[in-house]
Amino acid sequence: MDISIVIPLFNEEESLGELASWISRVMRREPYSFEIIFVDDGSRDGSWQAIESLAAAYPYVRGIRFRRNYGKSAALYCGFAESRGSVVITMDADLQDSPDEIPGLYRRLVDEQLDVLSGWKKKRYDPLSKTLPSKLFNATARAFTGIRLHDFNCGLKAYRRNVVKSIEVYGEMHRYIPVLAKQAGFQRIGEQVVAHQARKYGVTKFGVSRFINGFLDLLSVVVIGKFGKQPMHFFGVAGTIMFLAGGVIACWLIIDKLVAQSHGGEFRSVTDQPLFYLALVALIVGVQLFLSGFVAELVARTGGDRNHYLIDAQL
Repeated sequence: MDISIVIPLFNEEESLGELASWISRVMRREPYSFEIIFVDDGSRDGSWQAIESLAAAYPYVRGIRFRRNYGKSAALYCGFAESRGSVVITMDADLQDSPDEIPGLYRRLVDEQLDVLSGWKKKRYDPLSKTLPSKLFNATARAFTGIRLHDFNCGLKAYRRNVVKSIEVYGEMHRYIPVLAKQAGFQRIGEQVVAHQARKYGVTKFGVSRFINGFLDLLSVVVIGKFGKQPMHFFGVAGTIMFLAGGVIACWLIIDKLVAQSHGGEFRSVTDQPLFYLALVALIVGVQLFLSGFVAELVARTGGDRNHYLIDAQL
């Protein structure tokens, strides 16, 4: 099979029929075999009944239903696991992603031998309350990850099969699948401008909290990706710097007092100086970070995936 289209959704009953019909019209003009996988993330409306009707009407429609709402990352993870296409394309179910983009994404991914092709909604039909924080968020993500994408949160993306089968999407990491792919060794990441449609039905399922959570997830994915197998390299370095800084400051205060005392000059008691207590805090924090590194190293070394490496080819 050429293309698997994975569509996570939550309470999108009104748009599913129109979306499936639109995808069908587009793909029937193309020579590619395809499937559509709807992942119902615990919807409370009639979304699952709509998916059942679509599966009965279209042989290439499949559905997965969660018992409760787990989040977009969980929906994508299960959709990826069930996908059978050589290329997997993700899109949102709210009709803001245009199915007309699917053939172009597929052709460019294949022709340029890319691992990931991310959509960029260059012209958006969203209010400033969404677009301005989104620009700040994307600029921060570019700075932290080194991946030059303009729209990390765009739901319209294309992946080679090997990519989605090699990474684990969890929590709220769906925004950072290109980052996870890069950390797994898939370096060929491209971007393509795609059309953005105004929302036709319902309301957005994401609030302001997604930007805060997105930044915290960004820190997690960067730190875990870099130090997940060697946590002592993170905690140990930070702990050593804090411990040495505290020790140097404390020693300097003590030596300064002894020198002043030996020359009969005025001096302050070491314990009367606020800087001494800051040095003690630095010493204590340094030791705690160092011990945290040891504990994290023990956990990493006893983990089941400590020697899990992705092999691209073998003769």
